Formats: sequence, C-alpha cells, structure tokens
Amino acid sequence: MRIGLLSYRSKTHCGGQGVYVRYLSRGLVELGHEVEVFSGQPYPEDLDPRVRLTKVPSLDLFGGPDFPRRVRLRDFGDRYDVLEYLTTKTGTFAEPLAFSYRMANLMRTRAADFDVLHDNQCLGYGLLTMRRRGIPLAATIHHAISRDRRVELDAARLHKKWGVLRWYGFVRMQARVARRLPVLIGVSDVASADAIADFRIDPAAFRVVPLGVDTDVFRPADEQGPGRVPGRIVAVASADRPLKGVAHLLDAMAKLRVDHDVELQLVSTLEPGGATERRIAELGLRDAVTVRTGLTDAELAALLASAEVMCVPSLYEGFSLPTVEALACGTPVVASRAGALPEVVGDAGVLVEPGDAGSLVTAIDALLRSPAERARLSAAGRARAEERFSWTSVARATVAAYEDAIAAARAPEPALLATAGQEA
Repeated sequence: MRIGLLSYRSKTHCGGQGVYVRYLSRGLVELGHEVEVFSGQPYPEDLDPRVRLTKVPSLDLFGGPDFPRRVRLRDFGDRYDVLEYLTTKTGTFAEPLAFSYRMANLMRTRAADFDVLHDNQCLGYGLLTMRRRGIPLAATIHHAISRDRRVELDAARLHKKWGVLRWYGFVRMQARVARRLPVLIGVSDVASADAIADFRIDPAAFRVVPLGVDTDVFRPADEQGPGRVPGRIVAVASADRPLKGVAHLLDAMAKLRVDHDVELQLVSTLEPGGATERRIAELGLRDAVTVRTGLTDAELAALLASAEVMCVPSLYEGFSLPTVEALACGTPVVASRAGALPEVVGDAGVLVEPGDAGSLVTAIDALLRSPAERARLSAAGRARAEERFSWTSVARATVAAYEDAIAAARAPEPALLATAGQEA
C-alpha cells in the first residue's frame, strides 16, 4: 500500500504527535508498505531511512523563542503564507488550517501516487477539498482539543479568557472536518468517546488503535547500567499548559521535601517567565527542579529508568505516550484519574484525583517509603507495556483502518460530499 502521512508538525520533541509519526511510519514500512511523510515545521529529524520525507514549508511563526515571530514581506511565498499570517493576527492558532490547504494544493498533482492519505490531527478544511476529489482519507484524533480549551478557560483570568477563546478558534474547524471524514482513528476508548461527544461525531467512524512503545529502547534500569536515583521523580509535559497539571506536582514537591530528599526532573519546554517558572521560584524549588528538553529517545529512556517514580499529574490525556514509556522502563507510575490515563495505566500504577496536590503527596510518599511496592509496580508496568503496546500491532490495525477509508472513497455519499464542499 502507498501511504501519505500528513502532519503539520512532526519533530519528536514537539510531543506525542511527533513520536507517533516516527514510529507509525517505521512500523508501516516494516510491514512492507511505502510511506511518505508530509510535514510542516519543525520537521522530523529521525525518520526511518526507508520513509520518504517531503517538507511542506510554512511561516513557522511559533518555531523560535519569540512567538509569533516577526515576518518580513520576503518571507511570504504563496497565498497560504498570507492565510497563516492573517489568521494568526486574529489570535487563532493557524498552522492546522494553513497546512491542510497546502496539502490540498500539493495533492492536485500527487494524489495518484497514494492509495490513502492519513492525517495526524490537522483536521483542517483542506482535507474536505481532498475528500471531495475522492481521495481516500483517514485521520487520527489523539484527543479532542476542546478539552485543552476547557481547562485553559477555567484557569485563565477574566481579562484573558477572550484570548484563550480566540487561540482555540481552530477547534470548531476540527469538529466540522471530523464529522465529515468516514474513518477516524482514536488512540484510546476515552479519547474517542470524548471526541464523539464534543465534536458530535458518528461513533461508527472511529477505530480505536492504542499507541505503542519501543521496548528495546525503553527498558528497566537494571538492563541499562546505572540503577535508580534515590528520591528522583520524573514528569514529562509536552506543553507548558494548565492541562498538564505541573503546578499541582510542584505544590506536591514542596510538601514532599519536608520528609524526603527529592528532586524533580521535568521534561518540558517552558515558556520563559511563564507560570511554571514563576511557580518554581515562588515555592523555592529551583534547587530541586531540573528542566530538560530536546532529549533523544535513548536519553529519555535512561532518565525514566533512573527515577523511583514517574508522575503524570495531567488534568486530561487522550493517551499519554510518556506514561507507556515509563511503564516499559519499569518505573512506578503515579497518574491522575483523568482522561485515558486509567485505561493506559490499568493496575500497573497508582491513580489519584486530578488537580489534587495532597493526593499526589500521599501516593508518592507511600512509594518512596516502600521498595517492595515499587518493585511490584515495576514488574507489572514492564509486563503491561510488553503485552499491550507494540508499534507493529499499531501499524497492522492502522492498515485495517486504511482499507476502510479506501472502501469509503470508492462509494462516496453525494450528500456528504456536497456539504463538505460548502464547508470548505
């Protein structure tokens, strides 16, 4: 099968979507399929050599330390750059919309090269243009971004709520597009159900395909050399957003320091002078918190395997690849009972109420005091990762979804396509 994998940003360090592109594309070529990744900036740097990469340049307004970055007239290459710039000026995140139209334009001449196109949660109006042309399409929804919007609105001060609403203006577009695609891939039962509820999607469109982990890279400490560092806690937050619950973990860290010699290794890209940095300073935790970014898979695996506890304090997760990676490393997990986290962790970790720093303190304290319980959870986590989360099985299940998308394109529904054309 000839597969085009579309992702508006795909660098691994951008979060789970980048990891998804890397490992899914590798799994697909391992099964004998041809895969070409179409990516906006930042581009992936570590694709399998058998995977072709086509770079789809954008203005990359959020690719530097100052965002949105200032652009000059000579930076504009086409009308899609103008669309991206003007939409961003309204306060809305414009990358998904602009990327989808760039891809629709590109597929005017490339569509015949593929049996199916797979969108990685862009869900921009350009997909409807491709759908109207009869191109087989499937799309992954890692989780409904409406959940992020809800959490940020609740956390925002009154005078900033309008800005949050404007930024998340693209969510309405994603809902409209998702309702008009015949095949959607959800990464968990919870994430799929939330998208169905928030976006009013027909449940029959969803195929649930959990994500995977490379258990050769992510493995327990005793297989990698150095053992666990006493008192080390690791957390991974792909974005410096309230949704990730880092503030609650920091509050817990301040209390844990009373009875334990603890350190937090926080893998994240923090906004300079942002809420997380301020909270670290306010709590006097600068000597106990180390912020890490840009880690390779091997470096992240070694860090996870060096910790006594992995904490996932998120207020919502559609799946959480870092949690599965920690399980594979045999690192005991303390996670919020939120979103898909209970589904991912199962009985191989400790679940606490989301947003409750006190519950985090109690759970982490108990694990730090009990080597036997840590050992039990370590073995259970590794076994769960090996049994349930494999990229090969992910690729096979995804191909089955592609076959459904191809069948749907061969028998399109005229009414659906007419509506799609009006929306585009």
